[in-house]
Parts: sequence; C-alpha cells; structure tokens
Amino acid sequence: MNKKFLFLIIPLLLIMIFVGFQFLIESQTSIDSLTKNQIEKTKLDIKSLFDIYGYGNNFEIKDGKKVWNDPKFELNPQNNDIYLELNYDPGENTVVVYPIFTASAYDEPGFYTFFRGECDETCLTVTINDEYSLDFTSSGNAFQVFQLLGYPIISDIDVDENPDILEKYDKIILLHNEYVSKKEFTAITKHPNVIYLYPNALYAEVNVDYQKNSISLLRGHNFPESEIQNGFDWKYDNSVFEYDVDCMNMQFDMIENGWMLNCYPEKAIHQSKVLLKMIKDF
Repeated sequence: MNKKFLFLIIPLLLIMIFVGFQFLIESQTSIDSLTKNQIEKTKLDIKSLFDIYGYGNNFEIKDGKKVWNDPKFELNPQNNDIYLELNYDPGENTVVVYPIFTASAYDEPGFYTFFRGECDETCLTVTINDEYSLDFTSSGNAFQVFQLLGYPIISDIDVDENPDILEKYDKIILLHNEYVSKKEFTAITKHPNVIYLYPNALYAEVNVDYQKNSISLLRGHNFPESEIQNGFDWKYDNSVFEYDVDCMNMQFDMIENGWMLNCYPEKAIHQSKVLLKMIKDF
C-alpha cells in the first residue's frame, strides 16, 4: 500500500474512532442521567398540602412497608389557592430559626451516642453541620414548608453570632431548637413575640467554638448531673409534649413572650392549613 495513503488514512481513522467514542460516552451519560432521574424521584402517597417525593434507595422497610428518609417537598399546583392564603407576606416581618445546633447534636456518633452509654464524653463535642438536615429531629418538614411558602430563614449560628438580629423582626418562629447557646437563649426569651412551634425547645446549653466548627454540651439533658433536665432551668420548658406526634388535640398556649404548641407537629405542619394559618396570623 502507498505510504502517502497510509499517512492520510490513519489520522482519519483515529479521528473517527475518537468521535465515535465520545458519542458513545455522551449517549450513555444521557441514558444514565435519564434512568437515574426516573429511578430517583418517587412521588409518595402521603396526605399533604404539598407533593412529597422520595429519592433513590433512601428508605427502610418497616413492617413490610417502605419508610422514606428525608423526603423532599414541592408545591402542588392544584393547591395554589391555598398557598395564596398561606404564603409569607414581607409585611409580617417574621423569621424562622433553623436548629442547626440540634441537627448536629443528633449526628452519630454524637450526643445521643453518649446518652445511650455507647461513648464517653468525647461524643459531647460534635462538628456543626454544613447543610440543613431534613431529619425528624431537625424539623425537616417544617423547614421545607416554610421555605416553600417564602418565609425568611436564619439559623442558630446567626442568632449566636449576632443576638440583636432578632430585634429586627416582629415575630420569631422556633422549630425544634433543643440545643442552643446562652446568648441565643437570652435573645429568644427576651423577644416579645415568639412562636415555640416544637416542644422541647431551649432544653440544653451548648458552647460554640467557631474556630473548630463545633458545639459541646455544657448543661442539660441530665448532664453534667443526672438530676439536671432543662439546662437553663427555664420555667416554660414543655418537653413533656414532644412525644405527641399525632397532634389530635393541637392547641397553642400563651406564655409571657409568645405561644407554645402542645404537640410535635412534624406531620401536621404539612397537612394542616389551619395550623399554618394560625402561625401566619399570630
């Protein structure tokens, strides 16, 4: 075969092989992405004002049924009229405080590893989460609902670093902010209009170390002495209600600086228009 012909044909063949290989990779990537999206997003049959989805294989089998972890909420277009009634109005001047310290405390190993007797006091210092958890103990459902309805959201960190931030708002909505710093506790309890949406808020005091990005339990939850329950000796502690997750007899009780709900509303918060309207109108 002519050498000049070989010099011409070989580069062309290499280019064709490279282009074909790239096409196969891109095609496979598109197929994989499509398949991934189809598999990952599963609409859940749950009574709600919102559409709820599970993703991937993030579920457990309990009593023969799938129980999804960290389900994601989306607006349901059929409920737009309801959302118009419930959406946040900037004139309300309200803020939600996400419990990032509590979310971090519930990580494993962490505070609860110690409480179960499976770890020494080293587990009472944990890294502060970088992302907002959607777990039950972190009020994940409420966080998503308020986010979808347009409420401003800050975190424990914002309040601890600048306690005066709460003075900018007419109404504060607490979630399951079980673990807070002393500065945060003081800022919250001196505000005149706080909705304590979850029982067990302001239950234990933590020290915050921003250089190490960690929190450490100082007092509360039967630590450092077993007889210590509320770490701030707070007279309005309502932790006894946190185990009522059905909220069949849901009501708000007035205290000197706001209102406290008498059940743990992680289900009710996305199912009850009445509850969301009450929160909006306080």
